[in-house]
Amino acid sequence: MHVVATAGHVDHGKSTLVHALTGIDPDRFGEEKARGLTIDLGFAWATLPSGRGLAFVDVPGHIRFIKNMLAGVGAVDACLFVVAATEGWKPQSEEHLRILELLGTSYGLVALTKVGIVDDDHRELANMDVADHLAGTFLEGAEVVEVDAPTGTGLDNLRAGLDRLLAATPTAADEGRPRLWVDRSFAARGSGTVVTGTLTGGTLAVDDELAVVPGDRLVRVRALQSHQEALPAVGPGRRVAVNVVGVGHDDVVRGDALVRPRQWHLTRRLDASLAVLASLDHEVSRRGAYVAYLGSGEHPVRLRVLGASALAPGDAGLVRLHLAHPLPLVPGDRFVLRETGRAETVGGGEVLDVDPVLPAARARPDRSVARVVAERGWVDAEVLGRLVGVPQAPQLGPWVVDPSMLARARAAVEEAVDAGGPLGLDVAGLDPRQRAVLATLDNVVIDAGRARRPDAVDPLVGHPYLRALDASPFTPPPPEGVDRGELRELVRRGLVVESDGTWFSPGAVEAAAVVLVPLFAAHPDGITVAQIRDALGSSRKFLLPLLALLDGRGVTRRRGDLRIPGPRLPAPGLPQ
Repeated sequence: MHVVATAGHVDHGKSTLVHALTGIDPDRFGEEKARGLTIDLGFAWATLPSGRGLAFVDVPGHIRFIKNMLAGVGAVDACLFVVAATEGWKPQSEEHLRILELLGTSYGLVALTKVGIVDDDHRELANMDVADHLAGTFLEGAEVVEVDAPTGTGLDNLRAGLDRLLAATPTAADEGRPRLWVDRSFAARGSGTVVTGTLTGGTLAVDDELAVVPGDRLVRVRALQSHQEALPAVGPGRRVAVNVVGVGHDDVVRGDALVRPRQWHLTRRLDASLAVLASLDHEVSRRGAYVAYLGSGEHPVRLRVLGASALAPGDAGLVRLHLAHPLPLVPGDRFVLRETGRAETVGGGEVLDVDPVLPAARARPDRSVARVVAERGWVDAEVLGRLVGVPQAPQLGPWVVDPSMLARARAAVEEAVDAGGPLGLDVAGLDPRQRAVLATLDNVVIDAGRARRPDAVDPLVGHPYLRALDASPFTPPPPEGVDRGELRELVRRGLVVESDGTWFSPGAVEAAAVVLVPLFAAHPDGITVAQIRDALGSSRKFLLPLLALLDGRGVTRRRGDLRIPGPRLPAPGLPQ
């Protein structure tokens, strides 16, 4: 399936040609039929002789409806460019051609219409005129088919030409990131809100949860249609009508978009390239009332030229655009820029950065992923994927990191490890990025929550204070002369147990529990503090902190002035 836009000057027969090819009148409004003038977008579809599906977006040719034309050509695969043999090349022929070029259209076919009412010489001159104007454009060398819709002359040749065109035109890719720029919103009887557009980037399915942006309004897909056929799912590159639940049709307008929640970066500021039309008679600068045509919408923008004060006619440069509302954009999106004061198309270009972080005076945007990472240093891989439009694999933890930034981070963490000395660096004091960097260092080992060099001797191994505590478990010596940092680390590692300002070896708690087993057996109603003191050979100074540890671990329980067995007292007779 391909979507093709018509283009060309008013009254050159675009809608008549679409009607003849499809049997569907693309003029939807009574006013259009009464005036014989296309005012808004029209839609039709057909199956070509090869069986290939084709959808038309028929655009108005009159200068007064140029914004409607722009709303229809942003997501098409190719164009059917229409020029009447009776009139030849006209102003809107030229403007439509330049707009298609600015939007990056690369494939097209030319229909020379109304050949039935001109003689052979006039028809030959019209062909030469068209060829002259297409020279140097994407339509140079494109197939030109002579056709007369009222009589049917050339229609079969045109269908065959469209088949050849679309056979060479790439189909839309499914990147798992659907986006539908809304070109119509209306209420369908018995169904509620329906929005239509050309689907790109991914597949939509019934019951999908989507967001309408701007505004991030959540909706659910109730039903889908493509070319009036109900479908459970629709892939990219098709015209789609989406029946949604959760928003009124008056609350969705042309230029809004349907996307999956949290899958797109919504931006109000972007950097882009801008190619200025050579036909302008003035420079393009920040002075002017501009509108950018992005997707299917017309959006007022403020413009700043990057690296210069202005761009001359025919020049190409870089600009920063400020939008009034956030839009789901991605690098590679195309736009057309018009100036409302002069009512003219200024130029167009390509979105390069949807979230510029550098000041305009320093910004030099391109579509490089490396530049986006370098300007930020550290970027969450999911965020980076939204910024550049392509999924990115994390390099370090959840991040993608600029190489120079990573080198500095490595050096800083290594310096902190060295500053930790033989005892090492407390890993708990590092932030998530530093811990991720630490895990990549080959010349650092992590032991018991501390990072140190492999050749560093752990000062806590065989520490003399541990031997002193083991030698006198129930009357432990105070930590006089012990470095306070080392003492904290001994406690953190569980090599020393602290209670109420008194330090014990872990073995003291276990040994006290063993001593209490026969004492409880002899006194089943409970034992006193004095009995425990005598059994351990301790003093009240040490015994009360030790009892606090025993109570806290469930070895003993306090009942009045007595201690009774706790749930974790060792069973009598079990090896200790």
